Order: sequence, then structure tokens, then C-alpha cells
Amino acid sequence: MGGSGGGFTHFDAEGKAVMVDVSAKAETERTATARGEIVMQPATLALIRDGGVEKGDVLSVARLAGIMGAKRTPELIPLCHPLALASVKVDLRLAPERNAVEIEATCKLTGRTGVEMEALTAVSVAALTVYDMCKAVDRAMRIGEIRLVHKAGGKSGGYEAA
Repeated sequence: MGGSGGGFTHFDAEGKAVMVDVSAKAETERTATARGEIVMQPATLALIRDGGVEKGDVLSVARLAGIMGAKRTPELIPLCHPLALASVKVDLRLAPERNAVEIEATCKLTGRTGVEMEALTAVSVAALTVYDMCKAVDRAMRIGEIRLVHKAGGKSGGYEAA
């Protein structure tokens, strides 16, 4: 279980960083959904909407990048478990009323540890991809509001953002 307190922690009895031992935990269905957004100039959003970004279809590339990011989470976040994800869904939606692209990612698996970090990573990577593809026309874009909005499964139970 890692840690001297008997609970789940990333530190052993000597205070050294370790990957949490989840081998004693039961496998359960686990789902997590995260959301975020990237706010931009109205003209940048119009370019995305109209397919006018020189680097290509921003939403399709960002969707694929988010899926790939979820799958590579343990390479990016120290001490994350490598997981065999059953599914990763990334949706991007234009929100012209806020000059934003809204991003939502849902990750699922049956396993011993949750997929919150994978969902959060998927949103982050998708948002960074939108930024990368549009930075030539709008360096003032703002990535934000990345948060967990839903979690189901596991010992700690569910979570729904308010």
C-alpha cells in the first residue's frame, strides 16, 4: 500500500517516493470525466469553425492528441500506474458565446486504480494542441478550468462536481 500510515500514499516508511501498491484492491469498473476550455479571440474561433487554420482540422487533431495523451499519462505524471484503458472519448465543442473551445474527456476501464489522471491529461493535451495549431494567429489564448467533473467506481466511491 506504500506508506507507513497503512493508507494509500506515494511515500514509503522512510519518506521516499514510491508507486502505490494497488495489488490488494479489487478490480472494479472505473470511469472519470474531466472538462476544460481554451478561450481565444473571436476571429480565431471563426478560423477553427470554418476550417481556415493552416495546420489543418484543429478539432480532429486535438481529439486524437487527447486520446493519445490519456494513453501516455504514466509517462507524463510521475508515479501514475500504466493502465489498460478500455475506452477514451474526447469531445470538443465550439462555444461562440464565450469565444472558447470546450473540451470533455471520459476514460473507462476495469481495474484496481482510477482513471482521473488520464481524463485530466486528455483534456490538457487536447487544449495544448488547439493552442499549438492556432498560436500563429492568437498567442493570447488561455487554457483553463481543467477539472474533474465525474468519477465512478473504486473504494472511494463516486464524485460529481457541483
